[in-house]
Amino acid sequence: MSKLETNQVDPATGTTLTLGTSGDTIAIPSGVTIANSGTASGFGVDGITEADQWRLTADQSGGTNGDITSNLERPDTDGFGKVGTGMTESSGIFTFPSTGFWLITAQVRILADSGDTEANVDIQTETGSGYGVAATAVAGNEGGGADVELNGTTSFIFDVTNTSTHKVKFVTASMGASALLGNTDSNQTVFTFLRLGDT
Repeated sequence: MSKLETNQVDPATGTTLTLGTSGDTIAIPSGVTIANSGTASGFGVDGITEADQWRLTADQSGGTNGDITSNLERPDTDGFGKVGTGMTESSGIFTFPSTGFWLITAQVRILADSGDTEANVDIQTETGSGYGVAATAVAGNEGGGADVELNGTTSFIFDVTNTSTHKVKFVTASMGASALLGNTDSNQTVFTFLRLGDT
């Protein structure tokens, strides 16, 4: 086996450098450090490439059941930052910027009416054949008595194989006289989207 020692290898054409051919094995010995200052792709795990949040900016009145279609914004206070392109929202329908496995989390704050034992916010997903309830956050007033503010959280890992057909929305149900709470200055009812990896 011959050995080549050099400090830099550049492609002759200035475009692509290919190591080996199909069927070859490129061995990296134990103790070797690979320092990457560029962009690595095609290795299966690229880390978190997308992270985004959207929040409800105003209270949704008590007894409202149905799609959450308005008063939604990406946070713009207290140093918020997103990773990647981020989600696109139109009338409460969220579109993903890329395919992949996505973790969707709904954290909701509900003013639960004294007589409302179950107040729900659903994560509903669409894969091309209509929306279905993928997960439900529940914050009902089981004890009765006075109205009380409660938090509910749920999550769902969504395999987005096609950004044209795979969508998500958030829907209130069984709200009775309970209200969904929102605020334009801080996250109360908030939806988080994390791309975990390639589909």
